[in-house]
Amino acid sequence: MALDIFIPYWGDPDYMRQAVDSVLAQDSDDWLLTVVDDAYPGDEVRRYVEGLNDSRVTYIRKETNQGITENFRTCVSLATQDILVVMGCDDVLLPNFVSVALRAHRAFPEAWIIQPGVEIIDEAGEPARPVVDLVKQHLVKPRGSHARVVGGEKLAVSLLHGDWLYWPSLVFRRDKITNFDFRDGLHVIQDLGLIIDMVLAGAGLLIEPEVSFAYRRHTGSASSKKLLDGSRFAGERGYFELAAGLCLEKGWKKAARAAGLRLTSRAHALFLLPSAAIHGGPAAFRSLLRHTIGK
Repeated sequence: MALDIFIPYWGDPDYMRQAVDSVLAQDSDDWLLTVVDDAYPGDEVRRYVEGLNDSRVTYIRKETNQGITENFRTCVSLATQDILVVMGCDDVLLPNFVSVALRAHRAFPEAWIIQPGVEIIDEAGEPARPVVDLVKQHLVKPRGSHARVVGGEKLAVSLLHGDWLYWPSLVFRRDKITNFDFRDGLHVIQDLGLIIDMVLAGAGLLIEPEVSFAYRRHTGSASSKKLLDGSRFAGERGYFELAAGLCLEKGWKKAARAAGLRLTSRAHALFLLPSAAIHGGPAAFRSLLRHTIGK
């Protein structure tokens, strides 16, 4: 069994090379890598990947740009192995990532999703400790230092209070994730939408404490650009309303209440209000203020 690694590509070629190099540097050879280029201008990445001349590495280029959600769908549809990961084209696998993922799957085959330990890096690849990640790791994420499987309404409540997962690091059972689809129109929150759908359907999520993934935080990301103009938060409000309804249908009243409160999402908007007032303009400030007070 190998780990299927997919990189949906659109962005900085230098970061992309670092991502590919981190796969090549794994301490286990049990992996397959597929790069799905979403018609990014130029052929620098194609030339680099094809120049590796490695039979485990496949390069696919789309004829037209279809966007990140459609590229996620493409990656999942191409999977052939028992487990897969759709990593970010600006993130980095630590050398033990494949070994950790395969070992965790063998030890907890019932888990539909595996969340390995994650460290945060900045634009330059240096360790970082942004406030959002401190909140995720120390206030929202379920406590515990050992590997454990969580699920049910308790997991849904936790994620709807604050999404403490790191989507690009998540390892999925192929036979489970292929039964679900990304919801159109969610943009930067489509990952949470898919995870909640899986949790509602009975998914168990393994929290694996061993750190094996480096998640890059930088201001050039799609989610960061949408923060100050308020568009991300508008999308979040729409999704949380949908999630509340889905949880009520399931009979999960606590989870529905968590979706309605969206506490960390509102706190995040509050934290950004000063920056929005200075850099975003009146419209952005009003949008974030409405989200903060729950309207």
